[in-house]
Amino acid sequence: MSDSGAAAFRATAAAEHLSPAYPARAPWGTADRLRAWQQEALDAYFALGTPDARDPEAGPTGPRDFLASATPGAGKTTFALRLASELLQRRLVDRVTVVAPTEHLKTQWADAAGRAGIRLDPRFSNRHAREARHYHGVVVTYAQVAVAAARHRSLTESARTLVILDEIHHGGDALSWGDAIRDAFEPAERRVSLTGTPFRSDTAPIPFVRYLRNERGIRLSQTDYAYGYGRALADGVVRPVVFLSYAGNMRWRTRQGEEMEASLGQGDTKDVTAQAWRTALDPDGDWMPAVLSAADRRLSEVRQHVPDAGGLVIASDQTLARAYAVILERITGQKATLVLSDEAASSARIQAFSEGDSRWMVAVRMVSEGVDVPRLAVGVYATNASTPLFFAQAIGRFVRARRRGELASVFLPSVPVLLGLAAELERERDHALDRESAETDDGLLDDALLERAQENDSASADLLDEYEWSALASEATFEKALYDGQEFGSLAVPGSDEEWDFIGIPGLLEPEEVSRLLRARQARQARRAAFRRPEDGAGHGPGGGAGAAGSGPGGSAPGGPGSGGGSGVPPEPLHRTLAEQRKLLNSLVGLYARQAARPHGEIHAELRRLGGGPEVARATVAQLQKRIEIVRGRLRG
Repeated sequence: MSDSGAAAFRATAAAEHLSPAYPARAPWGTADRLRAWQQEALDAYFALGTPDARDPEAGPTGPRDFLASATPGAGKTTFALRLASELLQRRLVDRVTVVAPTEHLKTQWADAAGRAGIRLDPRFSNRHAREARHYHGVVVTYAQVAVAAARHRSLTESARTLVILDEIHHGGDALSWGDAIRDAFEPAERRVSLTGTPFRSDTAPIPFVRYLRNERGIRLSQTDYAYGYGRALADGVVRPVVFLSYAGNMRWRTRQGEEMEASLGQGDTKDVTAQAWRTALDPDGDWMPAVLSAADRRLSEVRQHVPDAGGLVIASDQTLARAYAVILERITGQKATLVLSDEAASSARIQAFSEGDSRWMVAVRMVSEGVDVPRLAVGVYATNASTPLFFAQAIGRFVRARRRGELASVFLPSVPVLLGLAAELERERDHALDRESAETDDGLLDDALLERAQENDSASADLLDEYEWSALASEATFEKALYDGQEFGSLAVPGSDEEWDFIGIPGLLEPEEVSRLLRARQARQARRAAFRRPEDGAGHGPGGGAGAAGSGPGGSAPGGPGSGGGSGVPPEPLHRTLAEQRKLLNSLVGLYARQAARPHGEIHAELRRLGGGPEVARATVAQLQKRIEIVRGRLRG
């Protein structure tokens, strides 16, 4: 930056919000206060490095490289821009380059920088030699840098440059990207790397990140400052998230013309689960309309307390996104905002949705990372992406808090990998450059590149090579609510009072109130079940069971058969008993299918005819037990 440019910066920064906490800071005071973690991160930055040679008494001036990890929604942009203001004010750097993942985020960064008195050009092109004199720097994408690394290296060398690398894990997305970032910004005076998801399981090193070996010799990334979801929730910086999972029975036809049937996420093989999941997401079935309707009911309840609350559906591809938008319009009578690609028009639609008060937006991938729409409060995870990286970024769209008490709700398919990721939301991981062995992979660390996160995982891709299937039918069943590592509720029909117990909780609750209310709703659901006479006759009067979840052998309704009578032994929750019975039945059907060389779906259909009752997802304990006995008899025979 020239002397005149530096003077212009000081003039525009006169009203800037710098705290007088540092000795070298100008005396004209402050504006908005930083969050506690942001101030801590600034303190951590300036505690590192060496003293300024021009003024040794001023203390350390900060390191050349700094990696800050903060949970999505915590305010990484504000921290980075405050740091940039400080470095410019101290004349430790003369210009700023911000590298962002998407085109939309370029504009978002430039707008935020403008509010901090830093003028950044988001329209800078690789055709340009450098930014115009009235800018303090540029905002570019990782893709731009990869295409013309030499041009960006020249820009970096043109002045003492601070480079802010937003979501730095993109630097390991491909060797060419990582090499380009390293080449372009190696000469930078300072580099600040930001991430909300500091984990990857590939072994591509991320530029400008330090790695140290642990006691087992595994090289792990070293974060200079970390601010996790758990602490952010306690601080009121992010919203608590309630996950609402939906199961149900799925049917599809293979290329060979065989019909398959499975309950979503009920202990099947990975391939069967993948196909059941894919069937659930089919817009022509009953599962997606039921879940979208439930999500819209939830949004209506939230808007009683937060009038401008919005919802987001994250879809697997553009075709599905369009179909979901049609379903939402049918449910709500309003058109949903449709975001299909990373284009200028899509950025404008996101901006209009963010600033408006319409109900729903449907997107494929663009809104999964970094895009700031603070009013999003309800989400539907209608994608087959299952990597921790994508999941964390997607959920990050809903957790940004505007005021205390706002609650986020995310609707999920009842798929084990997603439920595991939901339960581990607070878990933090470092990037490992080495793997100990294939056996140590827990199945949740298989991070594909974010750009490929919407593609089917390898097992699903292998299956698609073998099967060309068509979805036949799907139905939804509310399964449970997940919050703070605990599960609440049991199977319920969409639209029922039992479902409303959990999707109808208020939209403004403190974190501890969420747990207390969910426990109360679960107790009310159990009391209601205990005194309801079952429709299929499997129960035995009051306490004998509840509808399709009535008690039989091994049942768990209070006072019913298998409840322990008056022994004082607390009964096993009914939903756990049902889950165990379904898992056992599916395992036995799998064994018999291999023995008899018959499809799973055909065997389940036959057992349903012989034993009576509805599909597996709605069968009672007694009905499941009867089917188990039939299969066991055939295996023994």
